[in-house]
Amino acid sequence: MTSRFPALLLALALLIPGIPAHAQITVTDDVGQSVTLRTPARRIVSLAPHVTELVYAAGAGHTLVGAVDYSDYPAEARSVKRIGSYVRIDLEAIAALKPDVVIGWRSGNPATQLERLRALGLPVYINEPRSLDAVAHSLRQIGILAGTQSAANAAAEAFIAHRNRLREDYGSRAPVPVFYQIWNQPLMTINGHHLISDVIRLCGGHNVFNALDVLAPKIGIEAVLAANPEAIVASGMGEARPEWLDAWRKWPTLNAVQRGNLFFVPPDLIQRHTPRILDGADLLCHQLDSARAKRPS
Repeated sequence: MTSRFPALLLALALLIPGIPAHAQITVTDDVGQSVTLRTPARRIVSLAPHVTELVYAAGAGHTLVGAVDYSDYPAEARSVKRIGSYVRIDLEAIAALKPDVVIGWRSGNPATQLERLRALGLPVYINEPRSLDAVAHSLRQIGILAGTQSAANAAAEAFIAHRNRLREDYGSRAPVPVFYQIWNQPLMTINGHHLISDVIRLCGGHNVFNALDVLAPKIGIEAVLAANPEAIVASGMGEARPEWLDAWRKWPTLNAVQRGNLFFVPPDLIQRHTPRILDGADLLCHQLDSARAKRPS
């Protein structure tokens, strides 16, 4: 009889209102704010395409009840209810879904809308990975929020192992000065704190605009000519190589143009803060290696 007493107490705890079956969950998000849930989330709303992808990668895709436009990976994500775009969120639609937690994006979602969600009493977790280590951390944190730690930790470990293989293969090779072009009008790039710069470093490259203060700054053509990168890498908006990448041929004195180092990486493989960014890194590392091979003797 005595040995059965703890089991009896546990059974009663599961039945009596007000006594939680699970200990509450508290995590710190990427802007340093604590987010507390009484139990693992069963209803999650994603406010960025990359967040949607991270939720699936962390084994929690079954919890997604709402996502923004362009949440298209994996294929199952396309059937999740849409709640606007990442820059124009439908607050009423989100409230109607009664999420246990909303996962937002610091650089993409308007801060005022995130505050309005909090004012509605919704827990908001902000995601903003700025490094490859932070992508793995994001997977683990989402796993904690959703109670899918086993799947999330396995995904994070596989990601880190892939990252380490690339670092071992390419990280110590001769540096390649790289200009990464986000867009053409206005001409935009990234600074050294951007996640894509971490990918460039992983491949043994050097972002020629590392030192700029803004995460995704606008620059002038003159700045690119002065930096004279050995490789120019662009992604554009879709799977097709952007026409404006080849517009650099107007400046044949650029090393990147002289040596034929105008490279394209599909945006979904390098501009999303997800495990697929290492697929983009695989491609970029091979491209920078081809640039090394074209150097004059």
